[in-house]
Amino acid sequence: MKPLRARYSKIEHIVQDLLRKHAITSPPVPVHDIAKSEGTTVDVHKFNKEISGLLLRTGDRAIIAVEKTQTPTRQRFTVAHELGHLLLHNGEELRVDTQFKLNMRSPQSSTAEDIEEIDANAFAASLLMPQNFLRKDVADFLDIDDARQVLALSKRYQVSAQAMTIRLVNLFSLGRI
Repeated sequence: MKPLRARYSKIEHIVQDLLRKHAITSPPVPVHDIAKSEGTTVDVHKFNKEISGLLLRTGDRAIIAVEKTQTPTRQRFTVAHELGHLLLHNGEELRVDTQFKLNMRSPQSSTAEDIEEIDANAFAASLLMPQNFLRKDVADFLDIDDARQVLALSKRYQVSAQAMTIRLVNLFSLGRI
């Protein structure tokens, strides 16, 4: 059964456990290494820009595939997003020659229409930009309207400036940093 709303507390808990498990104490978070240690293979493919990424599960194997033409920061976010699906959701059955479960990251994944997509985006943001790391980095000063400061943070965390801006706005609005 799909949840009715995003599970932010659960997501934060899972992310903190992953960071502890992998002894990650500062950015950038090695998302490809984490995905691999969680049992996935990460492959880069050309999907004609129609698919950002996908998670394929069959038996005890999981494969995360990302669009080759995406920027490295976008690829990192897509890997984290698909890892979120792996750790949070069961996937959808798709029948071809054999039975396997599939999650796909498409252009619609960024919209706030599907709760599993909201979960996976929140997971990716939380994993790549952990709130406790950001809290340390912005403790002295951060002007969220200063594009240079946001860009510097985005480079430190190896995420896009847009992803960093959204994460900071969300954390500031919740009083978490």
